Amino acid sequence: MGLIPGVAEADPVAPGKKGISVPDAELHQAAAENFTTFKSSAERSVRASAGDKATAQSADAVANLAVGLTASNVSAHTLKLDTTVTSDPGRYVDAVINWGDGTTSNETAYGSTTMTTRHNYAELGTYSVTVTATDRASGTAVSNSVEIITAGSDFTPYGPTRLLDTRSGIGAAKAKVAPYSTARVQIAGNGSIPAGVTAVVLNLTVTNTASGGHVTAFPSGTERPITSNVNFVAGQTVPNLAVVPVGADGYVELYNGGWESIDLIADVTGYYAKAASSGYTPIAPVRFADTREGLGTARGQLAGQASFGLQIGGSRGVPAGITAVALNVTVTNPREAGHLTAYPSGQAAPSASNVNFTAGQTIANSVIVPVGSDGKINIRNGAWAGTDVIVDVVGYYSLASEGAYLRLKPTRVFDTRDPADSVYGPVWGRNYIWVDFASKWPDDTGYVLNTTATNTAGPGFVAVAPDPNYRWQYDNGSASWPDAPNSSTLNFTAGKTVPNLVQASTGNTGIIDFWNQSDDDIDMIVDMFGYYDKN
Repeated sequence: MGLIPGVAEADPVAPGKKGISVPDAELHQAAAENFTTFKSSAERSVRASAGDKATAQSADAVANLAVGLTASNVSAHTLKLDTTVTSDPGRYVDAVINWGDGTTSNETAYGSTTMTTRHNYAELGTYSVTVTATDRASGTAVSNSVEIITAGSDFTPYGPTRLLDTRSGIGAAKAKVAPYSTARVQIAGNGSIPAGVTAVVLNLTVTNTASGGHVTAFPSGTERPITSNVNFVAGQTVPNLAVVPVGADGYVELYNGGWESIDLIADVTGYYAKAASSGYTPIAPVRFADTREGLGTARGQLAGQASFGLQIGGSRGVPAGITAVALNVTVTNPREAGHLTAYPSGQAAPSASNVNFTAGQTIANSVIVPVGSDGKINIRNGAWAGTDVIVDVVGYYSLASEGAYLRLKPTRVFDTRDPADSVYGPVWGRNYIWVDFASKWPDDTGYVLNTTATNTAGPGFVAVAPDPNYRWQYDNGSASWPDAPNSSTLNFTAGKTVPNLVQASTGNTGIIDFWNQSDDDIDMIVDMFGYYDKN
């Protein structure tokens, strides 16, 4: 999908001078890969009743009565049904639509016509829609049915479980991934992950690198996109979370875009499928834990090989009964190299890792982790020495949450390095770029994005947060300067290229801001992988 950003000026002094729109038509055209048309022709009409009001020879008899059905997805939960009634001229035909979820609708036709009706399903799934059309004068009735599947996907927590480790031969041969080649990872049918999954949540880790490069995750059997999920340099071990569409064969592919061979690790924490499970509710980032201040846990560094529990469900605006939580976890002031693992309470710590770090490094990573039955998670320090840990909650999954996932072909939203981009040019220190994702689509509550900082001249972080301004305020120049968020999406130092996934809330206005929280200019790249739709 090619994006056509709106015109923007380069001067960043006033708010809103750097901003773009994701074009509505192209965004929802990209979403159309989730949408299907289901048909049952009029020839499949079944005579339900011969009628008792008239004989075949009487004036009230109907000679011709049939009903054809064409249903199509229009959003995550909503279906459009075209009911084509074929009848003798001048006849009233009453149609009853049974949506298959315990609800019905009524329509009336006059002669041959097509009637369009929309229906919103409370739960995702497969339904049989039956239309019974009755000729009002004779009582003759026919019926037809069509089976439909809602378009959205709900989330099911899983693991964390390691699906791939080229260092030890888990999920693939025990060998590094060669440059400019891919590793295939089986998702559907792996363990208890079912067939038909639409997307998977993977924590991808690159290690044993000998050159710079990037990793791109994409569905098997499709063209590799230009987007990247993990960027690395020689000698780095770098993790990043990815929500990856799954190919028709149940696999995803991980492409090594570096000049040298690398080891790859993939840990799964959940999957999406077109069946009722947990929806998603995005929120503005809320800090739940900070060992530097004693927030959410004891004050002082998390000791090596130690863990702390953190109450998520029923705390700080997050309701009880959630099944999983979306986090941004930051490590700072580590005294030696190691990793952090987030996992549900009531379970032993898995071998999977969520954040890998070196001594003295400040690094953040997005985490989606199942929550224990008590609403808690655990954070474990896999190093032998202490580190400070910060945990920000950016959203949660629950059976009551309405947001269903619609995957997109990976798409570049903007790249400040690209002269053809209307936001071309570095993002000034303490400045931001706004992006209008959903001002016209209030049911789109959050977007799955990968944000990358590069060409950095000093330390800092990128923050992603909803914008309080409305689009009309940017258009007429009355937008106010938003409060700069304190929660980091990714942390960087001079000369580093750092990516991180973010599940960004669209807030009340549909606009999302991307902040450079440093004193120096940086370049920024944002890629889009899907969105959450509550309709």
